[in-house]
Amino acid sequence: AETPLRYSVGGGQLSPSDRLFYEKNGFIVVKGLVPEHCVRDYIARFQEICAGAQRPPGLTVMRDVSALDDSGGGERAVYKLQDFQNDDRLFAYCQLPQVLDYVVDIIGPDVAAMHTMLISKPPDRGTLSSRHPLHQDLYYFPFRPADRVVCAWTALEPVTRANGCLVAVPGSHLDGRLLPHDYPNWGGKVNKAFHGIVDLDPGSLPLTYLEMSAGDTVLFHPLLIHGSGANRTEGYRKAISCHYASAHVEYIDVTGTHQQKIADEVDEIVRQRLGPDAKLSYEDVWRLRARHVRGREAKL
Repeated sequence: AETPLRYSVGGGQLSPSDRLFYEKNGFIVVKGLVPEHCVRDYIARFQEICAGAQRPPGLTVMRDVSALDDSGGGERAVYKLQDFQNDDRLFAYCQLPQVLDYVVDIIGPDVAAMHTMLISKPPDRGTLSSRHPLHQDLYYFPFRPADRVVCAWTALEPVTRANGCLVAVPGSHLDGRLLPHDYPNWGGKVNKAFHGIVDLDPGSLPLTYLEMSAGDTVLFHPLLIHGSGANRTEGYRKAISCHYASAHVEYIDVTGTHQQKIADEVDEIVRQRLGPDAKLSYEDVWRLRARHVRGREAKL
């Protein structure tokens, strides 16, 4: 009998062989999916925001921990824009039909954009702070089931081993477990929320380096173990991403689970922004980020 396909729903863009590849490995790279003019506009918008352009509500500009003392600021000091769901130019990425055509193949026809980022890995300043330890994205998300969540991550310029491309452990989603995460114990500086899987030896794992050209897009499962190395070049390593969820996923209570630590950290950030008496639950924070993009309206 044929093995049932559980990590995708099918019926759209993924060829049968690509769908099987995603099921087995937990990721699939689609070459040239996002057109060049879109790539240019996302980079231009990122640079405008770094240069001080008015920010949309809810956007977080995250500075590299090794650049916090950099009074020059600008693009070199910023490693990430997070939560750009209220910025029309950047959010246009999450609405691209060619991206959504693949997303619905994996999680179904009713889709919400849940988490948005534009990452610009700056040239490493010798601190290796531009590394992101091996982790599972589901660690950050209080909604299930995991199989109805997928990330689309698009290179905005050539992404290589030298500038810190994504590295994945093929098939690591098949275990089905969310592993304990914490800040890595590797000395030096670590960026905020760059948690990694505890007691994981990368040297013992079959790593795949996802080198990509601008416009190439990788779609991956939220339990896939992945990370990225330091940027050892003089240039940047820009990428844009969106995590999508089916409208039919449910929020869960993460109290007392492996995810309690990240939920507490988010709560601390919310209180810094809104004041110590802010009454936003972890679920509330995610409801504010969620935006419907295709099919029936999400209850998220």
